[in-house]
Amino acid sequence: MISLNVLFYLFIIIFALIGAIRGWAKETIATFSAFLALFIISVLQTYVPGISTFFNSDPATSEVIFNSLVLGIIVFAGYQTPNLPAFVDNQRFMRDRLQDTILGLIIGAFNGYMIFGSIWYFIHAANYPFPFVLAPIAGTQAGEAALKIVPMLPPAWLGVPGIYFAIAVAFIFVLVVFI
Repeated sequence: MISLNVLFYLFIIIFALIGAIRGWAKETIATFSAFLALFIISVLQTYVPGISTFFNSDPATSEVIFNSLVLGIIVFAGYQTPNLPAFVDNQRFMRDRLQDTILGLIIGAFNGYMIFGSIWYFIHAANYPFPFVLAPIAGTQAGEAALKIVPMLPPAWLGVPGIYFAIAVAFIFVLVVFI
């Protein structure tokens, strides 16, 4: 069995390598898609009454599945968008320098933190409802390390109103840099 904190760092490393291959521009769009997913989840849970009713039917698993699906679909779209022909021909998306690769590595690691960290937070907030994911055991070395990471996961610090500011900054960045 693998500890959640080891899996967390493993995903950060994998996403960092993917980011180094893809470059900073494509990874930035993927980061903004993660911000957008957390924004949509926040808005849906706060302002759409049907979502609350849906979660009351089976709150532990349905909320985790819903949040993970929204995050997964939007992040998948964010990772696929730069493959569209209009973006492929754009010079801003070309990777030809070492600094593009290094920045892609850093932003890719941040994407791994955002994506896997958000899913871990959703599971933690639902008190680990799935039998294949065990809650960290307090008092053990791996459990204590995992419990120290939980308050630093993205949805823990990127709640309302922080997510609104993140979306605003992302939108300004897209307008200034990409358009």
